[in-house]
Amino acid sequence: MRIEVPAELQALCAGRAQIEGQGGTLGEVLEGLRGEHPELFARLTAPGGLAQDVDFCAGGRELRLLGGRSARIAEDAHCALRVRPLPQDGQAVERYARQIVLEEVGLIGQQRLQEARVLVIGAGGLGAPALTYLAAAGVGHLGIVDGDRVERSNLHRQPLHRDEDVGMLKAESARKALLALNPAIEVQAHPVYLTAQNAREILSQYDLVVNGSDNFPTRYLVSDAATMLSLPWVDASILRFEGQVAVYLPGGGCYRCLFPAPPPPGSVPSCAEAGVLGALAGQIGSIQALEAVKLILGAGESLAGRLLVVDALLARSRSFPIARDPACPVCGEHPTQEGLIDYEAFCGAPLPSAPTQDVRELQPIEAARLVSDPRVQWLDVRPRADLRRPTVMGAHAVPLEEVAAGELPLDPRKEVIVFCDVGRRSRIAADLLQQRGFSARSVAGGLIGWRAAGLPLQEEE
Repeated sequence: MRIEVPAELQALCAGRAQIEGQGGTLGEVLEGLRGEHPELFARLTAPGGLAQDVDFCAGGRELRLLGGRSARIAEDAHCALRVRPLPQDGQAVERYARQIVLEEVGLIGQQRLQEARVLVIGAGGLGAPALTYLAAAGVGHLGIVDGDRVERSNLHRQPLHRDEDVGMLKAESARKALLALNPAIEVQAHPVYLTAQNAREILSQYDLVVNGSDNFPTRYLVSDAATMLSLPWVDASILRFEGQVAVYLPGGGCYRCLFPAPPPPGSVPSCAEAGVLGALAGQIGSIQALEAVKLILGAGESLAGRLLVVDALLARSRSFPIARDPACPVCGEHPTQEGLIDYEAFCGAPLPSAPTQDVRELQPIEAARLVSDPRVQWLDVRPRADLRRPTVMGAHAVPLEEVAAGELPLDPRKEVIVFCDVGRRSRIAADLLQQRGFSARSVAGGLIGWRAAGLPLQEEE
């Protein structure tokens, strides 16, 4: 790969404006420079990473934020070095004096925080403390996604909100509180629930995501969207006296590598059912903020590749390694999931009319043999927003909710083969069709299983 060298550093590499680099990570590239250009290497590096005032960009992304020395670099990436000038006076030094004095922060680190764009999913138990400390640290552009309203039962663990905010949209309540805390920052409220339809648009506006949601469909959605957008993200969860935190970097594995499948519906109690201490939410949310700040600064060692588990009742913590799964359908060597899916169905959330009788299933390869069979008809029951994505040739597109409620463009004399993203909606639809007198079968594993089997799909225009 070629690395562009700015004028102020060219004297350290024989006056060259471009140099060659080798390696799959920033650390490997830097080690290669140690032998070829030792003076440049010494100027670029500091203990554990890059010098504070140096940016190393690859493919337009600053590698400090993507894991520092462990950040992956594509072989054909466009790479460039940049030296940041020391910020001038007027950077609100008095407000941030206690952190600017830290060697790992300084004026340039404070400038990095000011320029950062961080999205926090949820302004609840985890999001409230995370947002508070990100705003207080001077992260200049914060986004908040939350479609809930403040309830009085939230206040014991979400001190960002006040009693007078009860009934107010959480995203707006949080924005009001954060601007009162630090009027020098920008806060964008997204008073909506994160869905497969809006996730890409919202996440793509930010450099880093902090997930404070409390449900599995949103966690899998954030993981998939962040992975597909090559965004780093910080995840956490809490229940009773235990909390967990993990950091996921592009190319380094995702939530599915740790938990390939969600737990059975109802097997994990909610905080409302099992309870949670407010101080624990504050502790874990603060760790999330700290991990986000470390990524922005490129300081220290992040939790990337590890799951931190905190037992507050016994005052103990331990960490477990997280390895990237080469077979992961989203971040593996040969991904089989090309887009965002129906996460409520994937996680087994309630859908219209659970199956009441045995539904016959077809494996994808069996089903593919019937694509051109005139005796069968195909039915795609994914949510309407997903129906323009790749589908089986000639399939009728009718969302499950409409199958349950309306007339169908189907010939009762032909068998119906039903499919969706993961196979759950299609089983329910097949059951509903059987109750109406149709002969119906469901495609096991849905379109994810179809792609995994290497079978072709039709691209909708």
